[in-house]
Amino acid sequence: MINVVHIVGRLGKDPEVRYTQSGKAVANFTVATDESYKNNAGEKVQKAEWHRIVVWGPSVENYVQPYLHKGDLVAIIGKLQTREYQDQNGTKHSVTEINVQQIKGLVRSDKSQPQSQPQQVRPAAAPSNAAAKGGYKKPAPAPARPAPAAQRPAPAPVQEPDDSDFPF
Repeated sequence: MINVVHIVGRLGKDPEVRYTQSGKAVANFTVATDESYKNNAGEKVQKAEWHRIVVWGPSVENYVQPYLHKGDLVAIIGKLQTREYQDQNGTKHSVTEINVQQIKGLVRSDKSQPQSQPQQVRPAAAPSNAAAKGGYKKPAPAPARPAPAAQRPAPAPVQEPDDSDFPF
């Protein structure tokens, strides 16, 4: 039996971070995935599905809390988990969540950029008139070839990363 979920979607709100009594970090947030289809009348219909997400442990403080914000696009791999709880009135509820095993931000929002490095925006190139009309467009020149090995500087020594180098 396999219980694996892969989703790509956008955060519906900033992650809510809490700590268990033993001090373990946990983050909760929602992610929206969407799809579009044509109904019987031929009209395009957009449908959003909301998923409850739970992240545990060091990933919360090292990655989720500092880097993920409402609207960010993320890829998540996890497992579906259903839990039951009782509210203040004694009513029992059942909730299905995705318990995250891996999470990666795909596109960073302005809020996710470190303050010391301003985000660089590159304007899109306007198409040439010939290309816009379906005509021939001269190909870009080939990139310059690297210098022969004798003229290249020696490569820097490679450092093996340790677990502290990764944000998750």
